[in-house]
Amino acid sequence: MLVFVTVGSTRFDALVEASVSEPVLSTLRDSGHDRLIIQRGNSVIESLEEFNGESCTIQRHGVDIEIWRFKPFIQAECEQADLVISHAGSGTILDVLRLGKPLIVVPNSTLLDNHQEELASALQILGHLKATSIQDLASTIASFEPRDLVPFPPFDGTKFSKLVDEEMGFI
Repeated sequence: MLVFVTVGSTRFDALVEASVSEPVLSTLRDSGHDRLIIQRGNSVIESLEEFNGESCTIQRHGVDIEIWRFKPFIQAECEQADLVISHAGSGTILDVLRLGKPLIVVPNSTLLDNHQEELASALQILGHLKATSIQDLASTIASFEPRDLVPFPPFDGTKFSKLVDEEMGFI
């Protein structure tokens, strides 16, 4: 089974490093995940001697790992993934939830105003995803039950247009 980790266009060294750590890789392997793709963005990976700076494919702790910086689109990786682990960026969250994929988010607390934490918390309360910290990532993966997630409602553009029409006095 495939896990896709994405940090978006920012730098989130802690999530990338945690993703290739022995506790997380062992937990992924023990839960049946044998492939891991990491979109690292501008993150630095210091713990992998095999990493050449741009991309690499390696095997660690029983998991095949592919790491790269950016691609024009990551929808294919999200669609193929059995589990997505992500920073808590709004665009990534909405894209993954609209695909109906199980999602674990790790807010990047180093960003301004900690807005990722607020979004992650609100969507976790609604049951659409699981939010966790870097320190708890392995245990969250181990206890994660995708069947307990509440499906994200499909996009309905009529709601926005109705709101605008009401504000403009057309209705």
